Amino acid sequence: MRSICTVLAASLAFSLSVPALATSGVELRGSIGAKPQYVLISFDNSGSNALWDRSRALAQRSNAKFTYFLSCVFLIDSDDRKSYQAPNQPAGRSNIGFATSKENIAQRLDNIWRARNEGNEIASHACGHFDGKTWSKADWEHELTTYKQVLGDAWSKYGSDPEPAGWKQFVDTEIRGFRAPYLSESPALLSALKDKGYVFDGSGVSRGPALPLHAGGLYQFGLPTIDEGPKNKPVIAMDYNLFVRHSGAVERPDHLDEFENRAYDAFKGAFERQYEGKRIPFQIGLHFTLMNGDAYWRALERFTSEVCVKADVRCTTYSEYLKETGGTMPFAGAELVKPAASGGL
Repeated sequence: MRSICTVLAASLAFSLSVPALATSGVELRGSIGAKPQYVLISFDNSGSNALWDRSRALAQRSNAKFTYFLSCVFLIDSDDRKSYQAPNQPAGRSNIGFATSKENIAQRLDNIWRARNEGNEIASHACGHFDGKTWSKADWEHELTTYKQVLGDAWSKYGSDPEPAGWKQFVDTEIRGFRAPYLSESPALLSALKDKGYVFDGSGVSRGPALPLHAGGLYQFGLPTIDEGPKNKPVIAMDYNLFVRHSGAVERPDHLDEFENRAYDAFKGAFERQYEGKRIPFQIGLHFTLMNGDAYWRALERFTSEVCVKADVRCTTYSEYLKETGGTMPFAGAELVKPAASGGL
């Protein structure tokens, strides 16, 4: 399977800049009080079984729950790749490849089910990781339907053990969230998500931490820009954007410690500003791909192990956050920023 970063780096150069975002709706602002600080940590693609193991172990030792935006091609064996056809693409095409073997899929299914039973959330990252900004609503509905079909059939097709009771119900009712590849959302996508019963979309970008926008029954979250580096320049709180910032999306493992420390400092600084201030939820996005060695995973592990164990911090899933808060934190006056598409992996 080709490296995700190699396949996509050229097309994502625009991720170096973030446009100014319009504000809309009400602001919810106020003192800290007794309200918890929410931290929403998510992983895109969710392919590597080694990183499934690593993330699940991190969640368990740091009192955290994560949201995994899973790409469904990792539940399709490469021999069966022509069973998948994305809109406007030939059958068997994917930007991120397919699973390397049936045994690889069986292990991934076990990780997915274990993660779900440990309180983590499985959400959708579509299937073949195509940029759907020009797709029609019908195109997106096709991709979303394919996604549920692939997941629903995966255990009976590739599982090493009998399908667990509740697997199909889990696929039908618990896949409630979505993040678009490249963070490339559109009105057609949002309309399709609403009609297909999704509860939230995490494809946006906000200028700093922001509350989700609720419109037409769908919550829209934006990954925040955060201050980073010696000049405190804003960057999206996602590993790929840090990778571009630090080394131009070229591997520099000789600078691993430097990049880890910069990422950790950026995460911790952005968290502290909310923790000591408005307590708007703070979001971080990573991929199941190691960049600059494992600098950004190491930074996240340090951050999570220090922050998520605090009594007044809730490192939880997007769905659990919405369940606990109704989608908003009760502070009168804080800015609600509508997420807008920007660069990401």
